[in-house]
Amino acid sequence: MRNYSHFYIDGRWVDPVEAETLDVVDPATERVTGRISIGSAADVDRAVAAASAAGEAWGASSRQDRLAALERILAQFEKRVGDLATAITEEMGAPNWLAERMQAPMGAGHFTTAIATLRDFEFTEDRDTTRIVMEPIGVCGLITPWNWPIHQICAKVAPALATGCTVVLKPSEIAPFSGQIFAEVIQAADLPAGVFNLVQGEGPVVGAAMAAHPDIAMISITGSTRAGIEVARTAAATVKRVHQELGGKSPNIILEDADLQQAVSHSVGLVMQNSGQSCRAPTRMLVPNRLMGEASRIARETAESWPPGDPKAGSRMGPVISAPQWDKVQRLIKSGIEQGATLVTGGPGKPEGLEQGYFVRPTVFRDVSNDMEIAREEIFGPVLCMIGYEDEDEAISIGNDTDYGLGGFVHSRDLDRARRVAARIKAGYVSLNDAGLDLNAPFGGYKQSGNGREFGSHAFMEYLEVKSVLGYSAAR
Repeated sequence: MRNYSHFYIDGRWVDPVEAETLDVVDPATERVTGRISIGSAADVDRAVAAASAAGEAWGASSRQDRLAALERILAQFEKRVGDLATAITEEMGAPNWLAERMQAPMGAGHFTTAIATLRDFEFTEDRDTTRIVMEPIGVCGLITPWNWPIHQICAKVAPALATGCTVVLKPSEIAPFSGQIFAEVIQAADLPAGVFNLVQGEGPVVGAAMAAHPDIAMISITGSTRAGIEVARTAAATVKRVHQELGGKSPNIILEDADLQQAVSHSVGLVMQNSGQSCRAPTRMLVPNRLMGEASRIARETAESWPPGDPKAGSRMGPVISAPQWDKVQRLIKSGIEQGATLVTGGPGKPEGLEQGYFVRPTVFRDVSNDMEIAREEIFGPVLCMIGYEDEDEAISIGNDTDYGLGGFVHSRDLDRARRVAARIKAGYVSLNDAGLDLNAPFGGYKQSGNGREFGSHAFMEYLEVKSVLGYSAAR
């Protein structure tokens, strides 16, 4: 049983202002696996005051000082990768293999990327007699989700610290353990007091207090579109910068010349690998009508090769995060059946033999119409929608017919053709022929998938203000 009763503020572990706690439930067992203190607006005030006090010195620190700090964080992080993976399995149900090979190591990847970016990043540029200067925006409030907890923490904290900003972090209260361990990493790395601060708590309380705080210059949130809208609305009164990485309903266009076996099987795996709880997952598979029979056979066989089970005992797929999430997924699976989609495999209810835990049957629908609820809503569970099309133009039209614009996928043996289709997809992130994740490639979305970008040098820009100094150089 984990018991995290303190927050990390101003370089030390402190008691919360109010002694309220929240139980953390293991989604694989439905049992309480730990307890955290949850914060209040007063705790946010303390954290922001510490970050503000540290801001001038940290913002004026040299590139070399910040590089050294990031390298110390990375070294300490690598010592704790195993602890982080164990915590992630407990808090959000990621299977051991996923937590150990992807979830935890991706955090280190963001610090490695930030270090490499910082070494060469140009904070000044001269244009004629004007100098353009990039300066740290100030205190940043970071709100991170439960589905890739340490990955998202590091994706925000690394560029914020690299650019000279100070940080107040609120991890998801549903999956808070990895955030606590990350604060221990920061403490071991010996950063100046107040540069990094951690306050646990609930979004409507701590998140809202951060969004409204007049001394927080920028808020970055990864979460649902609903949550992003609320943060933006609350932040509007202080005219702070708002960066949002929100929901997705990514189209996956499989063209008729694609390697069908490879394209379908790999894509189904991307949907299933985090129990469907990835915002960029290719959950709408667009297939030529004449290939739908063969594609749905491959999809069924692949989905059935992802049996859910105990994430601590080598299962390929774990549970979804919580009872409310399980209920949402079940409602949408039933909606798909009721609205006339053909159930290929899976369906409502828990998998046989898994009555305890929030497990979902890997589910595939075919004959989905793009106006069905399962094609419009972000399900965030292991559910694939297969949609037929007649020609390339129709596929692109269906793919873009969504409120979201986070990701897109294209499969074709003709790379030039895949590139042409990618150019017409209205999304911030398009993967061709199963290209893997690139932590230097800007990541973010169009439309209701948010604004701004994470990863690499584009992430740095989110945390910088731009100042023009006219007459900086003598006229030539």
